[in-house]
Amino acid sequence: MRSKKSAGRRKESAQPKVDWKALEIVPPDAAGIDVGSSEHGVAVSPERDPEPVRCFGCYTADVREMARWLLEKGVRSVVLPSRGVYWRPGWEVLEQPGLEVFLVNARHTQNVPGRQSDVEECQWLLKLHRLGLWNHSFQPTDEIRVARSLWRQRGNLGAEASSAIPRIQKTWIERNVPLSRVLSDLSGVSGRKIIPAILEGERDPGAWAAWVEPGGKATREDIAQSWEGNWRQELLFVLRQEVELYRTYPEKIYDCDLELREHRESIGSKVDLPAQPLGPQPKGKKSGRNTPPFDWRTELYRIPGMDWAQGNGIEVVPAQTVRAECGADRSAFPSQKQFTSGLGLVPTHEQSGGKILNRRTRQVVNRAATAFRTAAPTLVRSPSYLGAQYRRLRTRLGAPKAITAMARKLACLFYRLIQHGQQYVDKGMEYYEARYREQQIRSLMKRALKLGFQLVAPETA
Repeated sequence: MRSKKSAGRRKESAQPKVDWKALEIVPPDAAGIDVGSSEHGVAVSPERDPEPVRCFGCYTADVREMARWLLEKGVRSVVLPSRGVYWRPGWEVLEQPGLEVFLVNARHTQNVPGRQSDVEECQWLLKLHRLGLWNHSFQPTDEIRVARSLWRQRGNLGAEASSAIPRIQKTWIERNVPLSRVLSDLSGVSGRKIIPAILEGERDPGAWAAWVEPGGKATREDIAQSWEGNWRQELLFVLRQEVELYRTYPEKIYDCDLELREHRESIGSKVDLPAQPLGPQPKGKKSGRNTPPFDWRTELYRIPGMDWAQGNGIEVVPAQTVRAECGADRSAFPSQKQFTSGLGLVPTHEQSGGKILNRRTRQVVNRAATAFRTAAPTLVRSPSYLGAQYRRLRTRLGAPKAITAMARKLACLFYRLIQHGQQYVDKGMEYYEARYREQQIRSLMKRALKLGFQLVAPETA
């Protein structure tokens, strides 16, 4: 029978050692700021001020006064949560005098119980910041911020233009003119001819049928029958306004393209275009309707020195989205694992007691990750290495998991190409199939050896 003394000794030796040095004060000259819409709560160490917690307004003069107060108290490092867009003005003002600003995820701070007031929240931020327990979020440079703002505005205008089509379709239904049943796209060539003519007073069904492009989903007789409806004046007024708004969005999108092009031209080039010209357009790639009317492929190649459009599944618009959101500098992400984790394309691997409880990917709202996810399904018919890999993943895991896995593959590929400054070279579908066959043979040989068998390849005639 084992003694209690020996059992207790074994229990003590099995306990992990605690690294108390990890809880030392990392930034002693620190402050915590709770960002709000009307005021900001600021907390410093009690040794620096008899009133360690103060509240400042949200105006620019108030934020500058807050920065002056922090500098007077010897603060050099500040932490604030990223809540909405309220942190952006404070970030820019606090950076100007030389303060080191740490931006932390608001999800990590809002789930702490018992700290609901601004005073307690900013003190909690300060305490954890001094212990070095906050993870600093990625913050792009001014160059990326400008491109990100302009590209996001362009995307918002495109989304609003798309939402105008259902409103135009609704006015047709209210007039009992089922034009959407005979035209697959009201914004197509036939729709752009018929709708302005109706607003100008054209009611001849024969003219409607003559404007329909050949190859449509409805015949000219169906078009002629759909013209009769309730031509109420107020409904025509609503239709006219919706059409005018729809025509405004392309002009605004073009203005965003001009502004973004001017910003791109102000950035220095990493390659000499005359000495290293851009290669031909890859086969099978076509410019979509949302593609900017400029040579964006050359700009994407000139600045980072890499033709990302050569990659399978990556068009100009997704490539520009990734460049605008992430930039070409990967110094903020030491490895591709951290890069893909920031995009939310890796599993969580929550463990307890040596068992994995959850492997789902985190819900991260990131436009670059959305661009990678959008590019992944386009590989389903691609005769390339990535296309063969995506089809096999889709067969084994299903479409949702295969899209996430392939999006991570594209993100890793983007990281490595930017990091090493290399061009993408497709090895082909045959290379992937041969490599996959070799992997399966090695796996079968290992399993056979464990069971005491030996695989023998058949003799070829």
